[in-house]
Amino acid sequence: MKAEYVNSFYKATADVLQLMLDVNVERGKLQAIEDMICSKDANVVLGVTGDLKGTIIFGFPKDMTLEMVKIMSGIEMDKIDSFVSSALGEVANIISGNAMTLLAANNYICDIVPPQVFVGEYKAFSMGNEKALLLPLVTPIGEFHINIFLKEK
Repeated sequence: MKAEYVNSFYKATADVLQLMLDVNVERGKLQAIEDMICSKDANVVLGVTGDLKGTIIFGFPKDMTLEMVKIMSGIEMDKIDSFVSSALGEVANIISGNAMTLLAANNYICDIVPPQVFVGEYKAFSMGNEKALLLPLVTPIGEFHINIFLKEK
């Protein structure tokens, strides 16, 4: 997997979270994922089409998810409901859209498929025989990760 895929998602995430939440994002150590990926409390799955195809999976812990929504809306939430899920899906959508713009600067023309949000006790996601990169990210309000499953068409 090429560095520009990962760098585009890292930069887009750092920019969006700084703008929307006023938090800094630090990048953890990349890890290769061979088959199953561990899920978090709230997961957002987006498809990528075009010059690159694949899937992006954002995984957020519950406490971070609720804190993000509190910062964005000013509303204290105690569970991940439809309002929280919608907000989380929109954050992932904005990050991914910005990442597609950054990829376009590297001559990859791609689109994203609307996000799907999965909340609850999922133990793992399977991407078949696909290989992915796990991009761990650390913020003052919590740690989350982005799984990047992309390949050239």
